[in-house]
Amino acid sequence: MTQSRAGGRGMRLPASAHTSQPWRIHEFTAGFRVEDVWALPTPGGKDDFGLLMRLLTSRDSPLRASSSNLVRVLWAARKALGRAFGWDQGAGYASERELLRDRLPADLAGAGGVQDLRMAPFTTLYLLHDEWAAELVNRTMHGVIHIGWVQDGSGGYRGQLAVLAAPNGLLGAAYMAAIKPFRHLIVYPQAMRQTEQAWLAWRAGGSRAAGGRASGAPA
Repeated sequence: MTQSRAGGRGMRLPASAHTSQPWRIHEFTAGFRVEDVWALPTPGGKDDFGLLMRLLTSRDSPLRASSSNLVRVLWAARKALGRAFGWDQGAGYASERELLRDRLPADLAGAGGVQDLRMAPFTTLYLLHDEWAAELVNRTMHGVIHIGWVQDGSGGYRGQLAVLAAPNGLLGAAYMAAIKPFRHLIVYPQAMRQTEQAWLAWRAGGSRAAGGRASGAPA
């Protein structure tokens, strides 16, 4: 586990850091495995979750756009392999699986103006005052990304990222095992560094400019 102070660089957390929280996502993800949980280096106040989500779903989200050449190469390679082997052709697999968005409780369906929050290739499920969730279905897995707003133990709050997955057969299990070291050693550490830098900039006043760029048509 990567150790760090919660208010600084992001650190990898045990699955219990996600499962112990009283979040709504637990109501319909019983068949999913918690793959990753990370403390986001985004210290803030009780009401700053909306600001975090505007950052993470903006065009320049540090979770999607990396300044690292190595990370960009890895994403390009993954995209090329997905195109060559049809890993990302999710339409057929989505029809075979029961999508989470089709079985959301009535009070969560469309909660929070989800049409305004996009983190491609994931599709937003719901947004509440302290949690957001989105799903992805393709040939390798049915995945969920969850971001929550938690107390940091020092009187403040921070974001927390969890990735859940239900692999599709042997292919999905092999795929998840193959990408695990890249996620933990390269992709997530770099994303945490960029998230910290972007968050500090937004908190310092850059959110107004960045929000203006992203508000038109976030990718």
